[in-house]
Amino acid sequence: MEIYVSHIEKRSWIEINLSQLRANYIIYKNSLRRDVDIMAVIKADAYGHGDVQVARMLADMGVGLFAVSNIDEAVGLREAGISGEILILGYSSPVYAQTLYDLNLTQTLVSETYAEQLAKTGYRVKCQWAIDTGMNRIGINANNLNHCEQMIRTYAERLDLNGIFTHLCVADSSDEEDKIFTRNQIEKFKLLADRVADLKLPYVHCCNSAGGLSYIDNTEYYDTIGRIVRLGIVLYGLKPDYSNPLPQGIAPALTWKSVISMVKPVAKGEFIGYGRSFEVKRDSIIATVATGYADGLSRLLADKGFVMINGHQAPIVGRICMDQTLIDVTDIPNVCMGMSVTLLGKNGDLVYTADDMAQDLGTIGYEVMCNITKRVQRFYVNSYQDYL
Repeated sequence: MEIYVSHIEKRSWIEINLSQLRANYIIYKNSLRRDVDIMAVIKADAYGHGDVQVARMLADMGVGLFAVSNIDEAVGLREAGISGEILILGYSSPVYAQTLYDLNLTQTLVSETYAEQLAKTGYRVKCQWAIDTGMNRIGINANNLNHCEQMIRTYAERLDLNGIFTHLCVADSSDEEDKIFTRNQIEKFKLLADRVADLKLPYVHCCNSAGGLSYIDNTEYYDTIGRIVRLGIVLYGLKPDYSNPLPQGIAPALTWKSVISMVKPVAKGEFIGYGRSFEVKRDSIIATVATGYADGLSRLLADKGFVMINGHQAPIVGRICMDQTLIDVTDIPNVCMGMSVTLLGKNGDLVYTADDMAQDLGTIGYEVMCNITKRVQRFYVNSYQDYL
């Protein structure tokens, strides 16, 4: 006998509001100069939102520039019919040069050694040079402008070079020293861009989400290096840094939900979960939620995190398990099996975002989003909701 499992049975799932994503894009773009192009950063499965769905939505809105992390992500977009410019921000082995060429993908040149190996394949791959202006991650060192210029010109002849870019590593910081550092990064990049202006490279960019909000208004920068902004985390309604204000109306597009599988009384003095780490201090009602760390709910939330039920906070008690989490619902009326709970998003008057959870975990919202695993189903809705 064959058993068919329904793929719409909801155990742990995400609801992604496409209308909110559209609103985030429009609000952010309207905060910039009118002729600034947006390069949508949809790496890591669009920060957990689904790269194909997000890319299709943005393409319908006229976006033609996309950035991903690796060749697998890029090929997936091409196979899904995304026809715009796709920049691979990280390393792709030179053995995939033909794939890069055949699919018209743009590869970042991460080093001189890499550029030479790619050129030796014989494929005139589209590419952009990464310029290291102080992050010391990838790229050629902008402290030596003569050498940078030479490398750009050399591989503009041997490969299909269409751009240069750098990454601002503290553009989200309000610290004065960090602001000075960021302006120095931008100035280094501008000096190099001016040197190779005669190449008329179409894609010259340095601003990420935070940079676009804080640094692009400088006319001197804008005219040469500010016409493209790489929009990443803000597109999804989260903050580059928890202290950053966002333009009004930008809000998270994602709600993470789960379901209660069991509700039971637990007597005072009993222990809960693995390691018997939580002792019940009163006669309590404990519920089991069908989500655990294998779904992306961090074990570090044990005994300090919560979920939301009918506008109430239900504290997490005991260790978070691989597939299940225990919560105290003693003070919440009418909790029963099958009831949905909210892990991230809005529930009644309560709002708890990935940025908020990141603060409780001592990390960043990016990591919270990217840690939600593939077994958490994604569902797409179009109605606009004001999450803030």
